[in-house]
Amino acid sequence: MISVQQGKANEPRVVLFDFDGVLVRGDSFRLFLRMRLRRQPWRVVLLLTLLPAAPLVLYRTGRLVLVRWLVRMLLLGTNMPRYQALAESHARVLATRRGLFVRDAVSALRRHLLRGDRVVVVTGCEEHLARALLQAVRLDGVELVGSRLSAAWFGVALAVHNVGQEKTGQLRAGGVEPPYSCVYSDSAADLPVLVLAERAVLVNPSPDLRERLQSLLGEPYAEVEWA
Repeated sequence: MISVQQGKANEPRVVLFDFDGVLVRGDSFRLFLRMRLRRQPWRVVLLLTLLPAAPLVLYRTGRLVLVRWLVRMLLLGTNMPRYQALAESHARVLATRRGLFVRDAVSALRRHLLRGDRVVVVTGCEEHLARALLQAVRLDGVELVGSRLSAAWFGVALAVHNVGQEKTGQLRAGGVEPPYSCVYSDSAADLPVLVLAERAVLVNPSPDLRERLQSLLGEPYAEVEWA
């Protein structure tokens, strides 16, 4: 792990929060896509076209290709304004679920804001959906870097899949440079971001995650159990 002094003394500390599994329980965008499939079960026929490509899940690049096509098939015929309206509606419903938000995580984020830290939520969730969910707990003013959709032929497409190494690139594009003062995550996929943190914090880590990352993260390394 990098251990570098934060830039200038008068610059705020940069604190990163993952979204799914840290601030909210579950995979928000996956829940949205499942909802679309339940409401339009005929789309199963479109998903069947992906079966020949199933072996691609064994490879990182192949998984990305499948994710892009999955999004295309489940949102085919949905333009950007329609998607945004659906995402906002879904977020309002989802936000009413008891226990959706991880209370301790939201409280920790608010404490960082009160200290004057620069807090950025960096997530693989699509930005518009993540923003709508943050609005439900009055955190809509927090900086957000997420996956993005773009208009495509007869629908929308996944323009940026903000996972793994992509997160560091998207953060830099948004003017958020390492080293990061603190990073909260629950996923091994965030290792490229975690190793750039002066303090990495694993949230509710499973034994497998702990075993995989403990030796890689080194010191100072921390864990929290949030409810």
